[in-house]
Parts: sequence; C-alpha cells; structure tokens
Amino acid sequence: MILKFLRLLKIFTVIVKYGLDEIAISGLHVPRTARLINTVFFWRRITSPRAIRLRLALEELGPIFVKFGQVLSTRPDLMPPDIVAELSLLQDRVPPFDSDLAVAQITRSLGASPENLFASFERTPVASASIAQVHFATLKNGKEVAVKVLRPGMKTTIDEDIALMQMAAGVIEKVWADSRRLKPREVVAEFDKYLHDELDLMREAANASQLRRNFANSDLLLVPEMYWDYCSSSVIVMERMNGIPISQTDRLVAAGVDLKKLSSDGVEIFFTQVFRDGFFHADMHPGNILVSIDPDTFGRYIALDFGIVGTLNDFDKDYLSQNFLAFFRRDYKRVAEAHIESGWAPRETRVDELEAAVRATCEPIFDRPLKDISFGQVLLRLFQTSRRFNVEVQPQLVLLQKTMLNIEGLGRQLDPDLDLWKTAKPYLERWMAEQVGWRAFVDHLRDEAPRYAAIFPQLPRLAHQVLEKHAHREVDQDAVMAMLLVEQRRTNRLLMFVACVTGVLAVLVVGMHLADHWNWGL
Repeated sequence: MILKFLRLLKIFTVIVKYGLDEIAISGLHVPRTARLINTVFFWRRITSPRAIRLRLALEELGPIFVKFGQVLSTRPDLMPPDIVAELSLLQDRVPPFDSDLAVAQITRSLGASPENLFASFERTPVASASIAQVHFATLKNGKEVAVKVLRPGMKTTIDEDIALMQMAAGVIEKVWADSRRLKPREVVAEFDKYLHDELDLMREAANASQLRRNFANSDLLLVPEMYWDYCSSSVIVMERMNGIPISQTDRLVAAGVDLKKLSSDGVEIFFTQVFRDGFFHADMHPGNILVSIDPDTFGRYIALDFGIVGTLNDFDKDYLSQNFLAFFRRDYKRVAEAHIESGWAPRETRVDELEAAVRATCEPIFDRPLKDISFGQVLLRLFQTSRRFNVEVQPQLVLLQKTMLNIEGLGRQLDPDLDLWKTAKPYLERWMAEQVGWRAFVDHLRDEAPRYAAIFPQLPRLAHQVLEKHAHREVDQDAVMAMLLVEQRRTNRLLMFVACVTGVLAVLVVGMHLADHWNWGL
C-alpha cells in the first residue's frame, strides 16, 4: 500500500513538473474555483510544446509508461497529430539487469544452469529493453544462438502500473467531455493485453516460426530458427543472426549492398506479408532489422524481435485494397462507401459528407509526384478524418498504419527516390484479381467442397422433417392447405436449387478432373 502511494506521488510530481495538469484541465469539466487553485498553487513558466512535455514525462515515469506512449502513438484516430508525432520518438531503451538474475531466470525456466545447457554463455548482454534482454551463447553442437531472457519481476510491475492507469482512465471518463471518443478504459485494456502478450516469450517464438515458414522459399527475408527444446514462457533460444544494422548505410555501401534494391525489397516484403499472408511483423523499426553480408544470403533482410505481429483477415485485406486503389484513382466516393460497408462508419453516415471530407483531406496529396506519396500518411489522414464521423478504427489496421510508416521511412532513407506505389500496385491488383472472377469462384468452391459434400445429401431428409413437423400440427383445414401450398413452393424451389448446384458441381468436378488429368490447370 505504501509503495502504491509512493508511485502515485511520483506520477503526480511528474505531472506537475511538466505541466500536464494544464493540458488536462483545459478539456475537463472543472469548476472555476478549481482552475484558480491550480493556477495559484501550480503556477510555473513552461514554454515547451505540450507534446514534448508529454513525451519527457512518460520517459521519466519509466519503461511501462514509455510503452504506453508508444501504443498511443499508433492511435491517430484518437490522439492529436502533434502528440502522435512526438510519441513516435519514444525509445524502449533501459539499462540491462544483473547477469546473475538472468542466469537464475534461465536455470529456473529451463531446469539447468547456462553452464550445463550451453557450451559457452556470454554473461554480458548485447541488447536490453523494458521486457527482456539478450545474451549470446553457443550450443553444445556448435551452433551459435541468442538467448532472450524476460526481465524479472515484470508482471508485478506491469500489474501495478496498469491498475493505476485503469483508475486514472475511470476518472477521465467521468470528468472529460471528449472521453466517449477517446475511450480511455478501452485503450488501457488494449495496452494491458499487449503487454501481457509480450510477457509470454513462447508467443514471440511462435510468431517467428510462422514468419519463417511463410518465407521459407524466399530470397528476400531471413528469420531466425527457434530451438524449441530451449524455449519457455520466460526464456527463448534462437539462431544467432549476423549482419549489418540497416541504419548503418555507410557500412552497407562499403560492403557492396545495393541500397536501391534493398529499399524496394523491403516494400515487397511488407506487402507480401500483408496481402499474401495476412500476417506481418509489426515492429520493423531499424533496430530490429539487419542486412546479411554472408555470400550465400548476401543482401537479404534479417528480421528480429517478433513480440508484436499484426494479422489481417480477408475482410481487412479487401477493405485495404479497395481503399488504396480507390484513393489512387481519386474515387473518394468509393473510399467513403468502403468505410460504411465495412461497418466502421455508422450506417447513418451520409456518403456525400464523408466523401467530401476524404476529398478535402486527400486531394492536396496529388499535387506531388506519386513517388512522394506516403501510404502511411494516406491511412493516417483517413483515420484523422474518421474522428469527425465516429469511425471505429480497428486495432489491426492502426498497427498496419504504424508499420507502414516505419517501412516507408526506412525505404526512403535507403533510396530517396523510392516509388512506393510502383512497387505496391502489382500486389494490390493481383490480390483483387484473385478475389473476384471465375478463378476466385473456383478456388473458393474448391475450399468449400468438403462442407457442401456433407450438407447436400441431407437436404431431402431435412425438407421431409419440416413437412412432417407441420403435418402433425392440429390446425384448421384452410390453414393446413395454405401451409402445404407454401411448403410445396418452398420444396420445389429447394429441389430446383439442389439440382442446379449439383449440376454446376458436377461440371466443375469433371472439369477439374480433366484439367488434372491433362495437366491444363485452372
């Protein structure tokens, strides 16, 4: 209880120090007397912009609040642009914890000390963040590995800070006029889930394994192999990856890496993850990307740190592709319709009003060359416009937008002339082509065929059961006759439908059989 009080006192002190109370009080339903007290007792000369003060305050409050700021930086649908831009500068860097604690964590989690598990173990960590730190080691079979160890006591620290955030969110909802749109309790709940997911390193290992499998035959991306015999929820061991950090362009050029190709490869990797797999690495900042200079894999990307991934279903991908294609065709009406059809804009939203808002937001972008247009900024502008129309922006799309901004910034750092649209357009058009037309129909039918095979034989029996159920009811003769006529019509239509579908299926099955037999392909 004393520790919680001291933590609250620390938070209050930091709030006053950076003038965050002035930021908050401007949007609260606070009586004039309280405003006067605030002015008298907490007056100070503060000239820095509010976004900078907020960032500095979060950094002083510690790694959990830094991560919370990073999450807020991915919510342009909720936060003002200046705060989003400043919070995106937050870095998750903290001093490493004692190596003896790391050794104890490994021993407790894997059932043996590092001396018994590995041929060698480097006690000095090579990287440290708020959740975990990394040590290099060598397995007894000679393979070099990286050992990621969860920071001890993190769950308790997170639970305590999250409890304080939830309490603050409840107060904000009661006194802040804009709280309904900002949804503070939902934002804190989302952050709570995000942090507790990161606490389970097995989840990160599984993410890496999935991404590695998706790019198993790729010559663009390398993903470290996970050694499952040495993995637990608090320790994971993976293949050690060697390369040059992608931010060190001078070293890359000296090694002979083609930066223009590297830039376009990064865009291709990202859009392949999004539109082919619907599973993407969502933390691709320069610190998590290396470039291989090994002769066998020269110039390939190396991905690290898989704690945050994004997933998209077919509905999400369809929404994205329609929005992007409509945007670059300047079909703003289609952009507005896509928002409403998806259910993310209220049904009562007027298409023409949303269309006008999107046009006013996006049309100025086309004064620049296509190569200078930012996909991430397109989504950012759409999300900011959506605030006026109470659009429910889905977390996976916000994560995508944040990742896209990272990819674009990285790509144009490597190649200022990168034409992102030229690289992305084929993926969007190819994916759209695969979702419509006869080829898409046949592919979906082939996927659903096992379900149809189980359902269709049951249709006559089900129809007979319906007729028998109605036949045994005690109703007057006229009602029976009317009911029978209705059921007869329904049965006739059902039989006709079954006959038609059966015929189509028969033709398709025969066609696919012949295609396989003669190797035509569909």
